[in-house]
Amino acid sequence: MNVLGIDTSNEILGIAVVKDGVVIGEHVTFVKKNHSVRLMPAIDQLMKETQTKPEELDRIAVAKGPGSYTGVRIGLTTAKTMAWSLNIPVVGISSLEALASQGRLFDGLICPFFDARRGLVYTGLYDQKLQPVKEEANVLLTEWLKTLKEYRERILFLSQDLSIHREVITDVLGDQAVFPDAAYHYARPAYLALAASEKEAGSVHELVPNYLRLPEAEAKWLAQQEKQ
Repeated sequence: MNVLGIDTSNEILGIAVVKDGVVIGEHVTFVKKNHSVRLMPAIDQLMKETQTKPEELDRIAVAKGPGSYTGVRIGLTTAKTMAWSLNIPVVGISSLEALASQGRLFDGLICPFFDARRGLVYTGLYDQKLQPVKEEANVLLTEWLKTLKEYRERILFLSQDLSIHREVITDVLGDQAVFPDAAYHYARPAYLALAASEKEAGSVHELVPNYLRLPEAEAKWLAQQEKQ
C-alpha cells in the first residue's frame, strides 16, 4: 500500500511517502511560513524524489487537528482534493495521536499537547499502544495536571510548545513528568502515513476538522446571537 501523509495542523509542515510499510521519503520543516504556498510544491518534490506517481497512491493520510485553524484547513482541503481527484480514500488522524506516536517506546503514559493560549491546551492521554486513556480536550493545563497526578505513573510530555508550560508541569507533577530530547516534540508525518495503513478509511466528504473548540470569530458570533 502506498500512502502519502500530510501534516500542516501546526507550525510544522510535514509530508511523507510510505510504500508497503517502508518510509521511502519524508520532508519536515519547522519555519513560520505560509503552508498554503509551500505545501503543494513540497508534495510535488517529494513525489518526484521517491519516484511516486499520483496514480500509484492507494490512500492519503492527513492530520485533522486540533491545532492551528488555518493549518488544519489547509491540510484537509489539500488531502481531500487530491483524494477526490485520484478517487482514493483519505484517512484523518488526530494531530495529538500523531504526536503521541513519538513516544510509543516510553514505559508509561504519553501526554501530547499544543498551546491554545490563555492557559489552555489541546491535549489527550495515551498508553503505549496509542489507545486513549483520557479523551482529547481543550482544557486549562492546571486542571489537566491535577487529573494526571492521580494516575501515579510516569508521564511523557510531548509538545512543540513545551517551553511555555514546562515550569508549570514540573511544579505540579515533579519527577512524575518526563521530558524527552527536542527532536521528539515534533510530529513526524511518516508515523501519520504508517498509522493510516492500519485504519479504516472514511468518505472524503465526511472528513471534517477536529478543532476541539469553535474558532474565536464563530464563538463571538454565536454569543452575539444568544444576546439578541
